[in-house]
Amino acid sequence: MSKYRWTICTLLFVATTINYLDRQVLSLTWKDYFVPEFHWTDSDYGTITALFSLFYAGSMLVAGRFVDWMDTKKGFLWAIGIWSVGACIHAFCGIATSGIITGTWAMSFAGAKQALSTVGNTTLILSTSLSLFIFARFVLALGEAGNFPAAIKATAEYFPKKDRAFATSIFNAGATVGALAAPVTIPYIAEAYGWEMSFIIIGALGFIWMFFWIILYGKPENHPRVSKTELAYIQQDIVAHEQVSETVTAASPTKKLSFTDCLKFKQTWAFAFGKFMTDGVWWFYLFWSPAYLKDIYKMSGTESAFPLFILYVITLLSIIGGWLPSYFIGKKNMNPYDGRMKSMLIFAFFPLLALMAQPLGHYTYWLPVIIIGIAGAAHQAWSANIFTTVSDMFPRQAIATVTGIGGMAGGLGSFFINKGSGVLFTYAGDTQMTFMGFQGKEAGYFIVFSFCAIAYLIGWTVMKALVPKYKVIEVK
Repeated sequence: MSKYRWTICTLLFVATTINYLDRQVLSLTWKDYFVPEFHWTDSDYGTITALFSLFYAGSMLVAGRFVDWMDTKKGFLWAIGIWSVGACIHAFCGIATSGIITGTWAMSFAGAKQALSTVGNTTLILSTSLSLFIFARFVLALGEAGNFPAAIKATAEYFPKKDRAFATSIFNAGATVGALAAPVTIPYIAEAYGWEMSFIIIGALGFIWMFFWIILYGKPENHPRVSKTELAYIQQDIVAHEQVSETVTAASPTKKLSFTDCLKFKQTWAFAFGKFMTDGVWWFYLFWSPAYLKDIYKMSGTESAFPLFILYVITLLSIIGGWLPSYFIGKKNMNPYDGRMKSMLIFAFFPLLALMAQPLGHYTYWLPVIIIGIAGAAHQAWSANIFTTVSDMFPRQAIATVTGIGGMAGGLGSFFINKGSGVLFTYAGDTQMTFMGFQGKEAGYFIVFSFCAIAYLIGWTVMKALVPKYKVIEVK
């Protein structure tokens, strides 16, 4: 049997890695470069990350339908092409800010910095730069929203149900690898060549990936590198369900589910609520961990590189998220949904450690770094399984749409936690508020960590209440 499905899984892994590298550039550069250059505050950064989440949420809704309409190959190409352009245009926001304010357009990044340094109106610099970066984040979000709907759809095309959680956990680990690679590359690129080049160099990786996707991806039933034996293995669920004969073919055409049709199912709402409660937690860890080390432990971008690297190395434990449900399904003979829900309940307890991140941080910064890493690993393990519940229960022609609906819900949750965090941290720092024995920004971080700790158990409880038993949706 050929094993071409793992080549496709590798492509999905690399795309997800690039996806997370692109969105991490801002979080690793703004404290060291944008605060002095554009006069940003925590609240301003919170606004940008919150709006990115909101743009991502709305785009996920469109992206899911777009991928189902364009199909996997073209849909993914459009997605990564758009987000790579969006990543690169961040680099020119400084030049645009300088040109708009001074009326003289610099021909270099250094020239733009020099021109801005002569402007006395810091409020104008702040508002103009924020507007431009918000636009760049909108383009980035528009493209990045297509990654997971397309990747989940590709996984459903190339893997049987029993292997999908494992395959999803592998490509989803790209989020961790991207986050892991970011702190050991981006700050050094920014320090050596300027923050602008960090956006351009990282953004260009997406265009390289597009070349390999064009030449390597195709439907398994038509792909010359997929043997008949492998195709039979990939489509074993279709064979079992439709009782087709010796020639293994794709499922017969069925009625397509509209967006409104998808919303009629409790399975859709269960998936959406689980994403709403938990996606923001991961994005908070992703977007605010560098700022946390800067604010609480006074680390620069390069000083925080190694702790952040270790944090994301720990999150690689999330690969267990794909193995555990396979164990329950294969060894314990549980149905896919029950196996995944049992696994997700186990993973939902690990984030409770975040309650201790701030208290233990007074001993050494390594304790919250390790705790956030474990919580991040639990999230990624949870995420791999919640994504796979969609392909377990919905027909292929609706997978990207439902994934998009859930992604929209996750983006809304991320909007609230990122915007709320930015406002809270600015307020806590300015007023030196106290809470549970913590003062200033430490109190703010403790509050947010506490929410992150319990979000998964709340999400799991509601999901289980909405869909207590495994039920495949039939469309006739």
